Amino acid sequence: MSDVTLHCGDCAQVMAEHIADNSIDLTVTSPPYDNLRTYNGYTFDFEAIAAQLWRVTKPGGVVVWVVGDATINGSETGTSFRQALRFMELGFNLHDTMIYEKSHISYPDDTRYYQVTEYMFVLSKGAPAAFSPICDRRNTYKMPWCGLTSRDKDGELKARKSYHKGLDFGPRYNIWRYHQGSGFTTQDTAAYNHPAIFPEALARDHILSWSNPGDVVLDPMMGSGTTGKMALLTGRRFVGIDISAEYVELARQRIAKVEAQPFLFHPTETQEQATQLTMEV
Repeated sequence: MSDVTLHCGDCAQVMAEHIADNSIDLTVTSPPYDNLRTYNGYTFDFEAIAAQLWRVTKPGGVVVWVVGDATINGSETGTSFRQALRFMELGFNLHDTMIYEKSHISYPDDTRYYQVTEYMFVLSKGAPAAFSPICDRRNTYKMPWCGLTSRDKDGELKARKSYHKGLDFGPRYNIWRYHQGSGFTTQDTAAYNHPAIFPEALARDHILSWSNPGDVVLDPMMGSGTTGKMALLTGRRFVGIDISAEYVELARQRIAKVEAQPFLFHPTETQEQATQLTMEV
């Protein structure tokens, strides 16, 4: 398998025809949100896509599903929650419900608090085979995490294990904040030809967290190719699909620029080296 494989077509059909059972280590993707954008008129068959993701994901593999909801007639749709529950019905574990916090609002609303978050559902096929937590949260007091005691269900205080002692930095919380907009989401000016790109750092951080060097990363709705770009920069292989020939070409151009660069990271290097190098990109 080459490092990059790109397909143009309906992603459910492409997965059915071209991707083997239990062959994908990690999926990082963001589907259309309740038709908030038209995406050149293409439709989105969630049920078929979810079923294919279950089939192609390896045991121990992870799907990161970045999604939000529209507000219609004064109510959020709740589509994101229904999708998460459907993934669970198919057999996925809802391993973590993470939050993507944006640096500023997209749609101001005078009737509710300004919306700056989207969900990042981390869905696993069994226990995740890979987890390398990003430890960039400064420990102000450098005290043992969680203290020394905790209460059981019956209210009794018991000693509990400490997870770190005296470390300068600890694992992140599950709310990740990123700046977005020109110059922050990416410095690739061509990427902004797509109407809904997510930050490169978001894709990179999930790839580093839930996969290992040499693993296969999938984005079945790859849009501008952000997941693919960051997969290559962290030494993973990439399979990308999009129904739009225009976006496939955009992704191909962005990924080709990465392939033309000298090695930033080689799959035989360590995870720590991969993290250090991509943080500098």
